[in-house]
Amino acid sequence: MKFALILRGQYRQDEDIVAGHQFDLEMVRRAEALGFDGLARAQHYSAAPWQMAQQIPFLAQVAAIAPRLRIITGVTLLPLVKPLDLAEQLATLDVMSNGKLVFGAGIGYREVEFQAFGTTIKEAGPRFEENLDAILRLWREDEVTLAGTHFTLDRATCSIKPVQKPAPPVWIGANADRGIRRAARMADAWFVNPHNTLETLDRQMALYRRELDAQGKAFPAELPMAREVFLAPTREEALRRARPALEAKYKAYRAWGQDRAMPAEDHFDRDFMELAADRFLLGTPAEVIDQLGALQRRFGVNYFCVGTHLPGTPASLALEQLDMLGREVLPALASV
Repeated sequence: MKFALILRGQYRQDEDIVAGHQFDLEMVRRAEALGFDGLARAQHYSAAPWQMAQQIPFLAQVAAIAPRLRIITGVTLLPLVKPLDLAEQLATLDVMSNGKLVFGAGIGYREVEFQAFGTTIKEAGPRFEENLDAILRLWREDEVTLAGTHFTLDRATCSIKPVQKPAPPVWIGANADRGIRRAARMADAWFVNPHNTLETLDRQMALYRRELDAQGKAFPAELPMAREVFLAPTREEALRRARPALEAKYKAYRAWGQDRAMPAEDHFDRDFMELAADRFLLGTPAEVIDQLGALQRRFGVNYFCVGTHLPGTPASLALEQLDMLGREVLPALASV
């Protein structure tokens, strides 16, 4: 079992973002020292009520200060880009990390982002697919001629190629059934989302396996899942300490429209205990070890991307959580 730390870098608008960024870099160094396998960074624009440093420049700095870690775009909002630009940006990251990039891609769900980039949610699926196809061709081929709906490649070349051949691994993050079918068809793995309930994930994993079979593809050797984690001496204390930050975070996600992009039965407008039951890994280190093992057995997940720094919580608490996870949880699952 492998682990990546998700550093979303979400800071309140009244916080010092320079200090926040330096703290994120300290978390990166600590994660590498504790034996984490990777570092993931999410992407959003117009992210009120938070400040967020952008994904690609942050991961470039991670590659420089923590060269052992894989760097994971978790996820890039692929419908918002031009493929030649992103192909060269990500290939540069793969070179800077000496072949340790994982290209995590997603559609997104926020109207403010689609509007700002001159597109719509209705166009998101087709744009995603043509962009991914173009990026992979730019990495694999010497020249590419391709007419898309919003770009034209005329004997275009990617001026820097990835170290990984033929391309870095592609993980597609998806909440909805259509996206999961797309992941089976176009990606190396479905990046299992942190928001859907376990009952929904049971159904969707069966869908994913059926679509892999239809495509003549094997179940991936590396299947990633994202999850929030909070450790404490008891489960009751973990719930009490994590609840204010998680409630605020999911209230913001609901305002952004995250759960409108999910199966209707998994909406966020519910009591916290019901929201937490299937989504978060909370409790003692032994309980969280059991929860991770159960997820592996139930779904075949073997690469967990875990978040330990909740928005608005003190830096000291985030470091405490990271140390507990690295010292008490990871070693117990390293050989599983």
